[in-house]
Amino acid sequence: MAKILALDTSTDACSVALSVDGVIQEDFRVIPRQHTRQLLPMVDQMLSTAGLRVNQLDAIAFGRGPGSFAGIRIATGTAQGLAFAADLPLLPVSTLAAIALSAAREHNADRVVSTLDARMNELYCCAYEMRDGLPVALGKEVVSAPENIVLPDGEQWFAAGRGWIYLETMSAAVQQAVSSPVLDIYPAAGVMCELALEAYSRGEGVSAELAQPVYLRDEVSWKKIGEQKKKNQ
Repeated sequence: MAKILALDTSTDACSVALSVDGVIQEDFRVIPRQHTRQLLPMVDQMLSTAGLRVNQLDAIAFGRGPGSFAGIRIATGTAQGLAFAADLPLLPVSTLAAIALSAAREHNADRVVSTLDARMNELYCCAYEMRDGLPVALGKEVVSAPENIVLPDGEQWFAAGRGWIYLETMSAAVQQAVSSPVLDIYPAAGVMCELALEAYSRGEGVSAELAQPVYLRDEVSWKKIGEQKKKNQ
């Protein structure tokens, strides 16, 4: 079975996981604003404990977003650097899919709406249905104002992730369709390893130069926000 290292820094949590022979070890820490300093030492410790070097891996997975703009860049850049040096394929993993898998496992949920707080009174959102133990997206990942969120028709949904802090401003239909939200379910490298193993088995690895983060908000929007902040200072 493939040896895969997974990294995620898309939220306040920073996590590293390693899958060897189907056994996954994870280092998960909620450490806001410390990702840049802590990520590589966490990787080094994980590999050292397993007695492995980077070039002995089969692939590297990373949380490709959506999530924190800066955080996604940290994980993407670190994964690309490691992959370039060792000539390894990369496996970009959806942070929202990772939340859905964690929610399904921890709360026995079959239908999950994963969210993250996108700031600026918006959230990242995607609905998933569990099939054969893995989350399958029922639509596109979106960034949206809370009042514009629409869920697929169906039974009750399990609400997971920090984006549900906006529940009270969502439509009555959405409020009626979700169970009590569980906010503190983060994207985590451990479940990303599981999703990455499936992707690797399907031959979905990409070269380091082709691996791209997913912001949902494009970089132009972020630049405009930064420029507006400077003007207001």
